Amino acid sequence: MRCSLPTFSVIVPTFGRPTQLATCLEALRQLDYPQDRFEVLVVDDGSERPPEATVAAIQDRLNIRLVMQAHAGPATARNTGAAQGRGEILAFTDDDCTADAGWLRALAARASREPHCAIGGQTRNLLVGDVFATASQLLIEYLYGYYNADQNHARFFASNNLAVPADGFRAVGGFDPTTPLAAGEDREFCDRWVQRGYRMTYARDAVVCHAHALSLRGFWRQHFTYCRGAYYFHRARKRRQAGPMSPEPPRFYLDLLRQPLSQRSGPSKPLLAGLLALSQVANAAGFLFERQAQRERRRRG
Repeated sequence: MRCSLPTFSVIVPTFGRPTQLATCLEALRQLDYPQDRFEVLVVDDGSERPPEATVAAIQDRLNIRLVMQAHAGPATARNTGAAQGRGEILAFTDDDCTADAGWLRALAARASREPHCAIGGQTRNLLVGDVFATASQLLIEYLYGYYNADQNHARFFASNNLAVPADGFRAVGGFDPTTPLAAGEDREFCDRWVQRGYRMTYARDAVVCHAHALSLRGFWRQHFTYCRGAYYFHRARKRRQAGPMSPEPPRFYLDLLRQPLSQRSGPSKPLLAGLLALSQVANAAGFLFERQAQRERRRRG
């Protein structure tokens, strides 16, 4: 039975967050999965103080390796980990996430039924009292519902809870290394994966919890950066001649603002709706900023 379980390489990019990384690794240590069927690769993206002590503290209790690279962004860090991974399946998460004990078992169960699919799991907000983190969680839940209405033919999963067959990942070229930001690389990868004829499927019981505290300024910066990353996504689509992206219909935005109405408890629904509207303003501003910045660089270069 044990040998029928697939092997995983769990890849965790990190940059200057040793405390969050330690919590992430402790959760991975407690996974309900045979220790000889998975490895963890921590890829340090050029931190000023590499997390050698953090990794060493758990090394005797977890099959773990620390890989170092010069600062190049999370897309490149994930590719670096994937290049060294020995598992049949590459499972990606982030250093501010904690995996549920059954995470790999849930991914393995879905992979056994659909062995050539990319699998996205469920991400939960751990900071339920943080209105800004709650709003960001509502947005990702809305996007999952919108893009993955058919859960067996999904179109988008975030890279903090994503599993991909290693051979398929390498066949499509991994994450786009020209994306320097922590934003948009997962969207571009999913788009390219589907364009190449591969399928994606959702495994709701493959759970990780996300703990990213935000202030109003941090919330704006997060969504501003997301759509700076969207600029690179659109540029990558143009390079591979995938055609222009069609704008979302007005109903997309109207339904987004209605999303807080589904909440039974927690922060004020009008406040959440306002933050979701603000996220879209930040998105537009980030995209326009990055487009103008790239035009300036080309003009000067």
